[in-house]
Amino acid sequence: MRRPTPLITALTACLLLAACGSERAGTQDGGPGAAGPPPRTQVTDPGIDGVRVIAVTIPSPSPSPSRSFSVTADSLPTDSGVFAAYEVVNHGTEAMTYTVLFDFTTSAGEVMSNKRETVRAVGPGRTVRGTVRLGVPAPGASPVTQVKVSEVTKVPADEAPAEAGECPASGIRVTADEGDAAMGLRVVGLHLENCGKRDYSVNGYPLLELLDEDREPVEGVRILQGSGDITTAAGPDEAPRPVTLKPGESATAGLVWRNTTGFGTAVDVPYVRIRAKAGADPVTVTPRLDLGTTGKLGVRPWKRAEG
Repeated sequence: MRRPTPLITALTACLLLAACGSERAGTQDGGPGAAGPPPRTQVTDPGIDGVRVIAVTIPSPSPSPSRSFSVTADSLPTDSGVFAAYEVVNHGTEAMTYTVLFDFTTSAGEVMSNKRETVRAVGPGRTVRGTVRLGVPAPGASPVTQVKVSEVTKVPADEAPAEAGECPASGIRVTADEGDAAMGLRVVGLHLENCGKRDYSVNGYPLLELLDEDREPVEGVRILQGSGDITTAAGPDEAPRPVTLKPGESATAGLVWRNTTGFGTAVDVPYVRIRAKAGADPVTVTPRLDLGTTGKLGVRPWKRAEG
């Protein structure tokens, strides 16, 4: 006598057939339900200093779900899908490293976010292309419809601060932080790391050159040793003393100024060329010192980094 087919077997077959039908109707087979790539819009923009956005990709808004669902960590958005293609053209005669600030804006021009990209060692006459992504938008942010170049700084490639994890041939890495501002007082930290294999010694103050937009010397600013003539809010001046850094150790110094504006022409310093000591290789950083009309910049000496 033939046995009846178990119910579980028939149910399994139905589920498999349903699953196969769903796959054919999905986006993987390129059928009518397939989602195309997000729209890419070409951009005609002169840009800034050889850097321009050439195309922007903004996904179409997702349709509202037809039924309720539970929100879990896995279902939260991780990326907006908004990104821009850009190009950097070096019209100069030496290799340059570019730092570019991109603004992600609404149709009304309101900035929802910005991203900073570094494009290293662009040779003279060369063009380098890349992409910059918005990533996860801030909670409550309005839809982004445009991406534009907001600011460009560029320094000779052999004077650019080394990337994290890379050690220059000199064996030292010099960088500047984002700084701090309060009640008109500005402080930017300078950081010296011995990433080489030998001890490195400094004694005194970092050596500075203040440069304008064309990287020419800025006139009319006195560089003071210490910050006592500028403010007492940054704490008492420390006397310079010898510091020897073993491999892996660091030292810090600082730039201190007030951006008070009075009579005269305000001074803006986009570039600072730094030597850790006399004879050291120069490194050019871009803290943008808005010195106002004070005409003074205080420099604090190197000291061993805490921790």
